[in-house]
Amino acid sequence: MRKKRTVSVVIPAHNEERFVARCIGSIREAAEFYGGEVEIIVVCNRCTDNTADIARELGARVLLNEDRCIAKVRNAGIFAANCDVVMTIDCDNRMTRGTIREAVRLLNSGKFIGGGAPIRFERYSLPLHLNDLLCRVSFAATGLYCGIFWAEKSTFTEVGGFTEKKAMEDAATAKRLKAFGKAMGKRYTVLRHNCLINSTRKYDDLGDWLYLRLMIQNAGAFVRAALGNRTDLDKLLDRLFYDYNG
Repeated sequence: MRKKRTVSVVIPAHNEERFVARCIGSIREAAEFYGGEVEIIVVCNRCTDNTADIARELGARVLLNEDRCIAKVRNAGIFAANCDVVMTIDCDNRMTRGTIREAVRLLNSGKFIGGGAPIRFERYSLPLHLNDLLCRVSFAATGLYCGIFWAEKSTFTEVGGFTEKKAMEDAATAKRLKAFGKAMGKRYTVLRHNCLINSTRKYDDLGDWLYLRLMIQNAGAFVRAALGNRTDLDKLLDRLFYDYNG
């Protein structure tokens, strides 16, 4: 019988004491269903709360990180991983029970370089249904599935990990993995039977029309960024992601 592959799950976290236990819990459930060795790595990015302590108490390996670039935070965990397969998931999100098993099965088939996961919100409203539809259409049109990333550790090493951009690093990384897979005669794909359960905490805090409102209110910042001046856009990203505590 073929020995089950070992799996490292990397969780970037910035002050996530409210969510880290449930994220780790979902991974533990998926690990039990998988039946193989699963290492959980929480990369605490500039945490000033109890995220690290909670993660350690739950048996996770904790790394400390000070970068203001989510791709670098993810890479800190990926390159420190000890296992054959690496997966990534954001700390306020959860994976479904069969996620690890399905990802490893697809890698074992030899047909796929890696992939992503469908995204489903933990609750829905009209704007969240529209957001969901936009995600489904864009993923289907491009094939650049994100959410939970999964690939062999050797593959992440070969491509240099996540593309080190402050935003949209997920799509850029999916594109990088897809191109690498094509050169290897393999496809970049998406899980069919499992999904990422996406947190709605920003919508809960700031309203369900959040991103449409931000696009309208910050149209000038997006235009200036497109013309080469990212100052205002970087401030917005810091407020929404790198300094956001909910």
